[in-house]
Parts: sequence; structure tokens; C-alpha cells
Amino acid sequence: MELGDGGAASRPRVDKEVDFANYFCTYGYLYHQKEMLSDRVRMDAYYNAVFDNAAVHIRDKVVLDVGTGSGILAIWCAQAGARKVYAVEATKMSDHARELVKANDVSDIVEVIHGSMEDVVLPEKVDVIISEWMGYFLLRESMFDSVICARDRWLKPDGMMYPSHARMWVAPIRSGLGEQKKNDFNSAMADWHSFVDETQAHYGVNMGVLEKPFHEEHEKYFLQTSLWNNVHPDQIVGSAALIKEIDCLTASVEEIRTVHAEFSSKIGADRTLVSGFAGWFDVHFRGNSKNPATRDVELTTAPSAEDCTHWGQQVFLLHPPIRANAGDVVGVRFVMSRAKQYHRLMDVEITTTVRTSGGKSLQPRSSKFFIE
Repeated sequence: MELGDGGAASRPRVDKEVDFANYFCTYGYLYHQKEMLSDRVRMDAYYNAVFDNAAVHIRDKVVLDVGTGSGILAIWCAQAGARKVYAVEATKMSDHARELVKANDVSDIVEVIHGSMEDVVLPEKVDVIISEWMGYFLLRESMFDSVICARDRWLKPDGMMYPSHARMWVAPIRSGLGEQKKNDFNSAMADWHSFVDETQAHYGVNMGVLEKPFHEEHEKYFLQTSLWNNVHPDQIVGSAALIKEIDCLTASVEEIRTVHAEFSSKIGADRTLVSGFAGWFDVHFRGNSKNPATRDVELTTAPSAEDCTHWGQQVFLLHPPIRANAGDVVGVRFVMSRAKQYHRLMDVEITTTVRTSGGKSLQPRSSKFFIE
């Protein structure tokens, strides 16, 4: 996930020390910032949203950039005519942001604040909150929590959110990755069995009692962990389903803690394998009902042959895949919630039921996944 332009803005809690430490570490490095700043789909969407709507949303306004990272969104807002921009960043990337703000001659407008959004105290309310908070499959990393905190504390009653709306999508796909991961798992288990035999033969110690936990470890890693992938549109074999819509102006943390959806997808390809499901998101910059955007800008991470993003798609592979024909309907129950151990990561459960075009219903199957 990326915040602002890839920064961090949330406060560590004692019971989540490792979780938060890993998170903040990542965004404190320039190589990671560069990856996101090189994403043209991402950059163009934010640039167009700011400058195409500058006259109605940014000019002479007070802006808060949550998780400013390198500070580029704050700089753009200043260049678009903002009266004042508060750029909040929890990592040492704030030092680099200050240098960039100074180098781009907007230090009289942009104030970089090093601290967590939950702790920062601003001298005034703001007209606009801008943030690039979206993680893999939108909600991974839970950055939106900090944006909600900023909104509830500092946004004026008639203020607006950039982006203003977000949506999550899921579609069935075909892929050779499932077979590859299954082979990797089988190779790991074969290697384990050789290890057990060799340890017994050479050192007289039986390691077989550890086979079950080893099996569970590797099953989770190879078969139950979602994958980052750039899915080609031709790999989608059924209709995509909208599983969650978020109004950034009104959404609560409780609302995004769990995503639950039930939907059906009609298969469009004959004699195909439903290897799993791909998940992606889009966000929109629409302003608010009283002050709509001059141009509604969309940033989408949907499968594309040309316009790929660093978010890619999250792929949930089924083992074994589902054999399907055109006209078959795959019913899906989808549940995504925050992982118990690390709240910035996600647990997913997908239950599928297939109804063939001939009217036959197959036994429901449930698969569990982990979004790292």
C-alpha cells in the first residue's frame, strides 16, 4: 500500500510492534518511493486530479497531505494554488520531503510535519485531505485508518477527500501459476522427506515428528498465500463483481475492518479452468455533492495489457482448479478481514459453488488465503 505518495502516517501500538516496525521501515527508503513515483498510471491520475480541479478544489484552500512520503502531492497542491499545505509523514522520509519542498520553491506554502497523524496537532481545520493510502487490493496495510482519523479531526464540515470514492472488484481467472505453486510445494515436501532420511542415516536423529508443522508452513506459503501478479485481460474467464464501495467522506474504520460479499460470476469461456480469482481496485476524485469535481478522474488497477500499475492484482489460486464451460455460474462467498497477528495484513476466505449450464450443482469448496 502507498500513503500520500508512499509515506506513512499511523501511530505504533505496543501490541503491534513488529507489525508497525516492518511497515514504517519500508516507506523510509528512497528506492521504495522511486518505485511508486515511477508508476505512470498512479502519478498521472493524481496529477490530473489536482491540476484539472485546481480552480474549484485547491486554489486558495488549506490542504492536508496524509502520509506525504517524498512530498510530491503536497508540492503539486502548492503549485496548483493552495494557500497552505500541511504534509504529515511518520518516517524519516520527511527529511527528504523538506529538501524537495525547498528545492521546488514552495516552502512558504508547504509545511512538512514529522509525526503520526494520530498525534499531530494542526493550527487550523483543512478544506481538502489528499492521500495516496491504497494498498494491495486496496485495504492491505490499513493506511485508510489514518486518513479517517485525519478526516474526523481536521476536515471542515464542507471539506472534501482526494480520492473521494473507492471500489473493490473480483473476477475468476485462468492461470498456470496454480500448477507451478503446487509443484513448488511438492518439491519442498520431497526435499523434506530426503532430509529426514539423511538425518536419520547420518546422525541417528528422527526428525519425522516435525513433518506436520513443516507441511503446514509450506502449504500456507505456497498454496494459501495470495500472489502479486499483472493479470492479462485475456485471463479473465467470467464476469467481474463489485464487492465493496467506499465513500471516503463517510466511511468508518469498523466498515472497512471486514469485507463480506456474495456474488455470482457467469463463465464466458468454454472448456476452461477457473484457476482462481483476481482482486483489484479503483478510486475516483469526484469532490463532494456541494462542490463536485470539474473532472472526475479515475485511477484503476484493473487487469490491463498496457497500463499496469505497481499494485498489480492480488491472485487467489484454487487447488485444484475448477473445470468449467461457457454458461456455468460460479457462486462466490468472499470474506476478507484483518489478520489477527498483523493487523496491516489480511486473511481471506473464498467459498465457491458451481452450477453448470445443464443445471447440475457441484459441492461447495472453501479456501483460505493470507495477503502478505
